[in-house]
Amino acid sequence: MRTMKLGCTHLEVPVVGIGCMRMDRLSQAEAERYIQTALELGANFFDHADIYGGGECEAKFAEAIHMNDDVRERIILQSKCGIRKGMYDFSKEHILEAVDGSLHRLRTDYLDVLLLHRPDALVEPEEVAEAFEILQTTGKVRYFGVSNHKPMQIELLKKYVHQPIVANQLQLSITNATMIAQGMNLNMGNEWAVDRDESVLDYCRIHDITIQPWSPFLYGFFEGVFLDNPKFPELNQKLDEIASRYGVSNVTIAIAWLLRHPAKMQPIIGTMNVDRLRASCQAADIQLTRQEWYEIYLAAGYQLP
Repeated sequence: MRTMKLGCTHLEVPVVGIGCMRMDRLSQAEAERYIQTALELGANFFDHADIYGGGECEAKFAEAIHMNDDVRERIILQSKCGIRKGMYDFSKEHILEAVDGSLHRLRTDYLDVLLLHRPDALVEPEEVAEAFEILQTTGKVRYFGVSNHKPMQIELLKKYVHQPIVANQLQLSITNATMIAQGMNLNMGNEWAVDRDESVLDYCRIHDITIQPWSPFLYGFFEGVFLDNPKFPELNQKLDEIASRYGVSNVTIAIAWLLRHPAKMQPIIGTMNVDRLRASCQAADIQLTRQEWYEIYLAAGYQLP
């Protein structure tokens, strides 16, 4: 697996990360097989969140990987916190409690990366800074980032937080690529010119923040997978055409499209299907041409002004 630096750090991570949101749906044997396959492919970066399966996903992962000190040193663990039932919570107390809970379920004494999951309207950035300082000095968290955050929300955090923000996990796929489309539609009157993201893509590139696309195979907000979906005939025809050219699957090309972007993104794949896992990781070896990238972009329904 090809690797990259995470954000401004020296931490080497695989260019494809493994999302564990659905791991609670697997049996013990299925989870063991899935994790072992990922490790064999060099995909040793595992993304969690305290709310995934109500904590069951973290617990099942630790059990399935047979967590011990030797195993822990061979993997990279990222988790997220801040979503609670009916609210978001970035209070110092909740962040600290959430991390302790994740560490307990994952059977480890540290996270490589902690992300704040979704922006809290009542965030007190001073409290976040205090929590981060405690987590870093106690060795419980090595690096920090955010998820679903706009540039000014990150700037507000950075006013108080001393640690660098190394990642921003954002919804991004071929069919959910407004953050890419709007950059090419300045001063235009079409729907792609609407700025919904505050130029978050450019902001993250400027500040060495790794974008981690989540749900890279989905369209809408968890509406479904666009691959082999009759709602997207032109897109799937183009993906199949390019996949045939490279001798890979359309899954591989969908991830390769994200990896081709010079922002050096790290897609987080959430599939629990071993074959799709293999196909996704194969994208690390595919370099789409500029023409192929734009052909896929246009086939998804976007337009060039």
